This record gives sequence, structure tokens and C-alpha cells, in this order.
Amino acid sequence: MSTISSPPAERPAIRIVQCWDDGVVDDIRLCEILRNHGARASFNLNPGLHGKARSAPWKYKEQKDVARLARCELAEVYEGFTIANHSATHPWPTKIPLEEWQREVFEARKELQDIFGQPILGFAYPFGDSNPAVAEVVREAGHAYARVCGNATPCFPPADAMAFEPDRHHAAEDFWDRYAFAKECGSPVFYFWGHSYEFVSDDDWAAFDAKVGRLSADPDAVWADLPSLFDQK
Repeated sequence: MSTISSPPAERPAIRIVQCWDDGVVDDIRLCEILRNHGARASFNLNPGLHGKARSAPWKYKEQKDVARLARCELAEVYEGFTIANHSATHPWPTKIPLEEWQREVFEARKELQDIFGQPILGFAYPFGDSNPAVAEVVREAGHAYARVCGNATPCFPPADAMAFEPDRHHAAEDFWDRYAFAKECGSPVFYFWGHSYEFVSDDDWAAFDAKVGRLSADPDAVWADLPSLFDQK
């Protein structure tokens, strides 16, 4: 007696998520590239460091000036993107009293929600610095996930949403190898991160533009918002 076998289940589309730290002026150019390709992204901001004017510039690798955006620019620059908490003033979380860390987290979340009128569900630890007590504050403040700076996430979901490791930095040499590996996972997610000030030359910007274009052109991929991975709207 012959049997009819079921066709193999289609592999789910890989969900691509990305986040960028610190709210610097280079984010203006970055956002233009992302919008041109229909890419979603999350931006991790420190509301206590955005003043009435752009901050005094500092040098990245002695090659380029970097400045934070003025507070009045934030809503327009990041329109259409997800905003996440990066603490109020970017301290080392484990090097300050826990009460001070609580203020950094809770007050920044409220301030960002007031500025952008959207729920702030994501968090990125300054310097990737965390421990269980630090993470518990972030959880208690109402965040759905928190990013550390490791680059070794196994297939999604993470064991602990408050210690969510991205797959790779945007400039990692094995970026495409890791992307291919992520596509093979049962619940495929590929998460990359960075700082826009790391693009020093026009060639750097062009290479990233091409990278986002290649990701957007993948028929097996969709851009996703980070909170949506945790069933948050």
C-alpha cells in the first residue's frame, strides 16, 4: 500500500533586527540609508546626554569628529524607528550604587517615552556591563529585553531576555557566515549592532549601504522590530 508523504514544511523567513547606540550625528546619514532600503532598526539613546545643542565633538580613532544630537533633533531624526533605553547618562552599571542605577534606568525610560510617545521596551547596557542585580533593575523597569555586547547568540530565543546577545557587530569579518548560520535555525533571527560613528570614510558608508541592500533583497528575509521578537508591540 502506497503512502502519500507530506511536503516538507517551508523554512520560516529569517527576521533581521539591528540596533545602534548613543544618538550621534552620524545617525542622520545612517537613517537615510535604512529608509532607502525599507530597513527597520532600533536606536539606543541616553536622554540625559542630549542638550539644547549638539554636544562638543570628540575624536573617534583620531580620524573624525563625533557629536551627540541635540534634544530638539531626536524626534525628527528617528521618526519611524524604534527607540530603546541606554540609561540616562551612560555610566558603567556595575560601578555605581544600585540606587543610582535604578534612577538611571527608570528615569531614562520615562523621559524617552515622553520624548517619542512610544513604549520603550528595549535596553542596551552601557559598555555591555551587567550582573544579575543590574539586570533585575532593567527587568523591573518594564523592559522586554536587554542587549549585552557579546556576539555569540545561539538560535533564538535567548536563555535570558535580559542578557540578549546579538549575532555579530555590523563590521565583523564573518558577518555573512553568521547570517547563513542563523538562517538554518528553527526560529531564525539575525541580530547585528554598532555605532554609526564607526563609518569613517565614504567607502565605509558605501559598503554598509550595499550590505543593507543585500539583506533587503534576500527573498527569505524580513526586517523586524526588536520588541516584536518578544511578542511586544
